[in-house]
Amino acid sequence: MGLDYASLRAQHPRLIVCDISGYGQDGPCRDRKAYDLLIQSEAGFLSVTGSADAPAKSGNSVADIAAGMYAYSSILAALIQRGRTGQGGHIDVSMLESLGEWMGYPMYYAYEGAPPPPRAGAAHASIYPYGPFAAGDGGTVMLGLQNEREWKAFCAGVLQDETLATDPRFDTNARRNQHREVLQALILSVFARLTTAQVLERLDQAQIANARMNDMAGFWAHPQLKARGRWRQVGSPAGDIPALLPPGRHSSFDYRMDPVPRVGQHTDAILRELGHGDDAIARWHAEGVL
Repeated sequence: MGLDYASLRAQHPRLIVCDISGYGQDGPCRDRKAYDLLIQSEAGFLSVTGSADAPAKSGNSVADIAAGMYAYSSILAALIQRGRTGQGGHIDVSMLESLGEWMGYPMYYAYEGAPPPPRAGAAHASIYPYGPFAAGDGGTVMLGLQNEREWKAFCAGVLQDETLATDPRFDTNARRNQHREVLQALILSVFARLTTAQVLERLDQAQIANARMNDMAGFWAHPQLKARGRWRQVGSPAGDIPALLPPGRHSSFDYRMDPVPRVGQHTDAILRELGHGDDAIARWHAEGVL
C-alpha cells in the first residue's frame, strides 16, 4: 500500500514507524503465524511454567503484552532521538524477542546445556518454603523465606515451634528443599487450625514476606488500590464503568480518563484532520464506505 517506512521516509524524514510481528521483518520465521500461545511455546515460557506433570500457559496474553510494551518504550526512545537529531526511524519489534527478553533468568540459568529450573507450579524451584499454602478457612497464602534468619523467625513466630529451626532435616535451605514434602505437611497442619487472616497476621508479625492469593473479585476490592485512589469511573456506550488509572503517579500532571468511544465515533474527525472535506466525507457515508 506504500505505507511502509521505506516508501514514506523520503517525504517525511521525521516519521517514526513501528512494526510489530511474531518473528520480525526477516529471517526464516518471518511469515509464520504467531498467536500469543505459540510464542509462549517458542520462547520456552511453557517449559518453565506449570507443574512438574504439565506445562501451563500464562493467564493473560503475556507475549502480546511484552511486544506492546517494547514497542511503546522503543517509540518513546525514538521520539527523544528525533528531538536531538530531527530524524525519525523504523522500529522492528517481534513478539519472540520481546518475550525472550523476559525469559532472561531461566534462559541464562540453562547456559551451555546446564539443567533449566524445573516447573514447580506456584512454588519456587529451589527455595523452600516459598509458594502457596492453604489456610483452614479455604483461603490460600503465598509466603517466601529468603535466609536462615527468616527461617528461625518463621519457626518461632508462625509455626510456634522453635525446635524446627535446628531440625537437621530443615536447618539449611538445601535440606528444606530436599525434604519439602515433609515440611509442607508440617506447615499445612499448623495453617489448618488458622484462618487466612490469622496466618497473614503471624507472617506480618514475624516480618516474613507474604501475600493473599486473590481471585479477580479480591483484586477489584483490593484495599491498597482504594486507598491510593486508583479507580475512576469513565463513560462508555454501555454507561459508566470502573477503570484503573495507568500505573505510576506523575508529579507534573494527572492522567486523562476519557470515555470509551463508540465504534466509528471519531471517524469523521480523523478524516478532517487528514485533510478530507465535509463533502467527501458525506459522500463516503452515502456510498456505504463509512
